[in-house]
Amino acid sequence: MKLHAFSLITLGLLSSLSLLAEPAKFSKAVVDIGMVAGNIEITAKFYTEVIGLTEVKGFKASAEKATSFGLTDNQPADIRVFMLGDDPGSTRLKIMSFPKRQGARPDQGFIHSTIGISYLTIMVKDMDDALARLKKAKVTLLGKTPASLGGNNRITVFHDPDGNFVELIGPVKG
Repeated sequence: MKLHAFSLITLGLLSSLSLLAEPAKFSKAVVDIGMVAGNIEITAKFYTEVIGLTEVKGFKASAEKATSFGLTDNQPADIRVFMLGDDPGSTRLKIMSFPKRQGARPDQGFIHSTIGISYLTIMVKDMDDALARLKKAKVTLLGKTPASLGGNNRITVFHDPDGNFVELIGPVKG
């Protein structure tokens, strides 16, 4: 009898889970990324001048609103928004800082050092141009990058000003 009841419960759970396997419907085919910066001015300059993102209109959330969403402990949020390209559907990187409550930096020695989002991958059209921008900004490359991914495609890995891993992937011209 116990085995029969267990089988019925298991069958019911599996039936419920199969409903979850149906594809979700999304209104946008990209994920926006939110990032907290130690110094928003330095990080904004890095993502616009070094990486080449375009800053667009940002937004603010009052301390009350951010707290009611469960995002802060009574801290207002001033969010600056950066886009990959000019298509309204492009990925948006939303950067904010909290000068009154600096967050703790995670261990970013390696991508496996901390649980959670570990790196950004940005696909570039011209790795030579991207490398020139990185060199001009004196960004230190990690590992033995740029490295070949086959054909003309290369991967280049480095840290942003807050220590977040960033990888650029794209072709070289020559």
